[in-house]
Amino acid sequence: MGFIESLLAAGIARGTPLLIAVLGETLAERSGVMNLGLEGVMLASAMAGAGTAHATGSPMLGLCVAACVGAVFGLAHAWLTVSLRCDQVVTGLAMVFVGSGIASVGGAGLVALRQAVPHFDAARIPLLGEVPFAGHVLFGHVWLVYAAFLAVPLLHLFLTRTSWGLSITASGENPNAASAMGIDVMRLRYACVTAGGALAGVAGATLSLAVTPGWVDGLTAGQGWMAIGLVVVGGWRPVPAAAGALLLGTIQRLALDLQGLGIPLFQDPNTAYFLNMLPYLAAVLVLVAAALAKRHSRAPAALGVPFAAGDVK
Repeated sequence: MGFIESLLAAGIARGTPLLIAVLGETLAERSGVMNLGLEGVMLASAMAGAGTAHATGSPMLGLCVAACVGAVFGLAHAWLTVSLRCDQVVTGLAMVFVGSGIASVGGAGLVALRQAVPHFDAARIPLLGEVPFAGHVLFGHVWLVYAAFLAVPLLHLFLTRTSWGLSITASGENPNAASAMGIDVMRLRYACVTAGGALAGVAGATLSLAVTPGWVDGLTAGQGWMAIGLVVVGGWRPVPAAAGALLLGTIQRLALDLQGLGIPLFQDPNTAYFLNMLPYLAAVLVLVAAALAKRHSRAPAALGVPFAAGDVK
C-alpha cells in the first residue's frame, strides 16, 4: 500500500506540468492555432524561472518571469501565424529550436546548482492531509498542483458557458462566420496563443521550481510533445486531456519507483532503458487507441488554417 500511495502522489506531482501545458495548448488550438513549439517554450521558461529564483531568492518571481517568457514566445508565434499567416507547423518547430537553444546556452551556469535553486515546497493541508491514504496522495502537494486542478473545470466552463469561450470555439470552427458576426478573430487568436504560451511557461517553471528543482539541459524530456498529443487524445476538451496528463505523470513515476524496489530484474541496465521508455510508449498507445476509437476527437475545423479579415471561402 505504501508503494501505491507514493506512486500516486508522485504521479500527480509529475503530471502537473503536463496538465498545465495541456490547458494552454487546448486554449490555443480551440481558437484555431496550434503551437508545436511547447517543448522549446517549456525549456526556455524552466531555465528562466530557475535562473531568476537563484538570482533573487524568490521562486514566485521565478514563476512570474517564466510565465512572461512563455507569453513572449506565444506572442511571437501569434504574430508569425496570425498576422503574417506563416505555416503553423514550421513556425512551431522553429520555436522548439529557438527555445531549446536559449535554454541550453542560458542555463549552462545553472546546471551545477541543482537543489540549491530556491523552490516551492510541498505542504500538507491541515486535517485533510491526515486522512489515511487520500491525505498523502491528494493533500500533500505544492500549491501549483491545486491551482492546476482548479483550472481544469474553470477552463471547461469558460469554453462552454461564456460568450468569450463560445467566440473562441467559433473562431476555431469557422472564422469567417465568426468574423461576420462581429467577432475579432485575429485579436482573439492573439489572446489565446499568448495565454497558451504563458501557461506553457508556468508548466516549465513548475518542473524547475517544484517537481524536480534545479536546472539540467533537456529538463522537459519530451513533455511538450506529450502535451500536444494529449490535447488530441482528449478531443480538444480540458477534462479528458487533464486525465491523460495525470496518467502519463503516474507512468513516468512508475519507471523510477520500480527501479528503487531492489528487485534485480528492474535494476538491470537493459530493463531500466525499457522502463524509461514506458511514458513515451504509453503516449503512442493512447494516441493509437484514440485514433481507432474516433469518438469526440474531431479537431476544430479551422485548426492550422491561416485567416485574414475579409477572407471568403
